[in-house]
Amino acid sequence: MTDGKKIFSKLPIMILGAMICCLLWGSAFPCIKVGYKLFSINPWETSSQILFAGIRFTIAGSMVILFSSIMNKRFIKPAHPKKILTLSAYQTVIQYLFFYIGLAHTTGVKSSIITGAGTFITLFVCCLGFKQEKLTIPKVIGSLIGFIGILLVNINGLSQNLNFNLLGEGFVFIAAFSSAMASAYIKKFSKDADVVMLSGYQFFFGGLSMTLIGSVLGGHISITSFSGVALLTYMGFISAAAYTLWGILLKYNDVSKVSTCKFMNPVFGVILSYFLLNEKGDVGARVVAALVFVCIGIFIVNKKWNKKNNWK
Repeated sequence: MTDGKKIFSKLPIMILGAMICCLLWGSAFPCIKVGYKLFSINPWETSSQILFAGIRFTIAGSMVILFSSIMNKRFIKPAHPKKILTLSAYQTVIQYLFFYIGLAHTTGVKSSIITGAGTFITLFVCCLGFKQEKLTIPKVIGSLIGFIGILLVNINGLSQNLNFNLLGEGFVFIAAFSSAMASAYIKKFSKDADVVMLSGYQFFFGGLSMTLIGSVLGGHISITSFSGVALLTYMGFISAAAYTLWGILLKYNDVSKVSTCKFMNPVFGVILSYFLLNEKGDVGARVVAALVFVCIGIFIVNKKWNKKNNWK
């Protein structure tokens, strides 16, 4: 057993590492919203939103590459170009093109809840798409209960009408699917590639691609204050730290086992959006109930059922 497996496969370490990742990701929801205000990016300025995301991930990739090079006392060169490009597409470009545009057209609270669907999407992708795990009845039931929570948060008040906007909630959901694909590929690629190197270069090239796309489409960002520099630096750190650590956890543990902890992602997102974005009107009985459904669903998916339950 390698030293990494000895450390990161231990349940307490795995849970602690995943909680740190989810806390960082949860803080990204309000940070993006704050960034839109700080850089005067309006909801309809898609090119500027893409440029904003591109700068963030280019910074994140540079951070990972620099840190890894310092730790290894040599410059870490890119390897496995096809794997880097695949991860760059799913984990950075596709996921965050849709996520940044979607978040501009919905609330941080709703985005946090919908992103929780990523846990269930990851389950089906790994079980049916990549055959990395076995799909069982508890996993299906738990997924359905979790999706009830996702739908519940989009029911518009007492009218019970679904409040669903393709550019908002729809795009955030597509981003969650892309994230699920990325998790499956990370698990697959980590068998014979350095996950930290993959993380750094997929962010760097993905960020450059989004920066180029945003610039060509006419995007603009005016960074004139220390607050703007500090925000971009922190957001780069969010991605650099969280995704690198998450990749290491996926390398040494089952995907579903690690993804269980993602229930704290929407929890942190809701809490931080409540306090930092003043989205008090969105944090009510529906959101609390949605979080309960999501957490129950994840519990059922990952509980080890006894054979006497006939759930195999």
